[in-house]
Amino acid sequence: MPSPTTVVAVPAAPGLFAPRLRAMTVGSVALISLLAFEALAVGTAMPTVARSLDGLALYGIAFGGPFATNVLAMVVSGIWCDARGPRGPMWHGVAWFVVGLLIAGTAPVMGALVVGRVVQGFGSGLLAVALYVIVGHAYPQDLHRRIFAAFAAAWVVPSLVGPAVAGLIVEHLNWRWVFLAVPAVAVPAVLLIHPGLRSLGQSVRTGVPAGAAVRIGWACGAAVSAALLHIGGQQRGVTALALVAVAVAGLLVCAPRLLPAGFLRAARGLPTVIGLRGLASAAFVGAEVVIPLMLSRERGLSPTGAGLVLTVGALAWSVGSWIQGRIPVPASRASLPRAGLSCITVGTATVALAVRPELPVAVAVLGWAVAGLGMGLLYPSLSVLTLELSAPGEQGRNSSSLQLGDSLFAATVLALTGAVLAVGSAPGPASYASTLAVAAGLALLGTLLAGRVVVRASA
Repeated sequence: MPSPTTVVAVPAAPGLFAPRLRAMTVGSVALISLLAFEALAVGTAMPTVARSLDGLALYGIAFGGPFATNVLAMVVSGIWCDARGPRGPMWHGVAWFVVGLLIAGTAPVMGALVVGRVVQGFGSGLLAVALYVIVGHAYPQDLHRRIFAAFAAAWVVPSLVGPAVAGLIVEHLNWRWVFLAVPAVAVPAVLLIHPGLRSLGQSVRTGVPAGAAVRIGWACGAAVSAALLHIGGQQRGVTALALVAVAVAGLLVCAPRLLPAGFLRAARGLPTVIGLRGLASAAFVGAEVVIPLMLSRERGLSPTGAGLVLTVGALAWSVGSWIQGRIPVPASRASLPRAGLSCITVGTATVALAVRPELPVAVAVLGWAVAGLGMGLLYPSLSVLTLELSAPGEQGRNSSSLQLGDSLFAATVLALTGAVLAVGSAPGPASYASTLAVAAGLALLGTLLAGRVVVRASA
């Protein structure tokens, strides 16, 4: 027996870059960065693409098509991960993503580019969900906050340099390299993950879960609605209103069937976690699209100056992610989500004050930094809660629900914001203030609901 003075060493928990996890971490973060870069860079390159291929008529579907297949792929990936584990969706996701990029990068006409974008969108949806499930399978629970913080940070560099790099590629090389350069990094990244994937084995289930076909059917309906929503948001006048109305109606019918039971009434636990992610995404994105327009039109900032304000928010998001990954685990699961949503509420409302010409632009900069900090505190913490509240055979379904709610909420608010800004000859202070007030209201609603992520013990 050890003496009373003997100290028994307790093995330290492995870090993200421990030998067993190093390649998995590097490869996963690299793939997230590539997905982020491509999502941001394509928007910069697409006007040139449309002119080069004489494809302005297909401009809307070049964005709406991949968004729709991304929605469908998230649902398919969740079912697949729960049935067979994340290896299949991961490999297929990379294959679809790379093939889509190659088709788009070599497209002779706009129609072929749209096909490539649709294939690419399906691959990115498979990948996004599979990476979340891999975290649940491969990483110990005490590292979940840190790996999701790394995922959040992986979006920061692309958000800072992606549009600028894409612009340089378009100007000095050719727009095709915006698509063709990414596979050269995507394939090595997934090869880094491959050894870890082999060791994961299969999940508990060995077959397709009950109701999978019905769920995929609802996903198809949601995908079509999402495409119409995206296309409608790029139109003007009666056409825009009609498309957005039909799309929102379709989403109201289809989306609840793809999200956890009790989602619409904010039932405790996972339904509220999914809802908070959607509310936060809608609030942040809804404000983000308004800020550059407001600051350039109302306050006279250059496009570069207005863009730098968004850069401050992205950096603050990274700081928030880093903080939540390193502070002690809060006593309540609701603490970080509530803190994050409170920051988004206060920050967005502060940005709205910058509509008033007597206030300095620094008010908007400070407000957006606070909102970005809130997103950094919130996003990884909700990802962690999703895995904590998921049984091993439901991590894929719930991870897909988390990202599906995120995408659909954001797309809906973007379309409605575009409709508001399109009213009249030109948007004015009232339009900016109203859209920012809606964004702050969504975040405030999330703040009030945050306590419902905690499941009460049964009596």
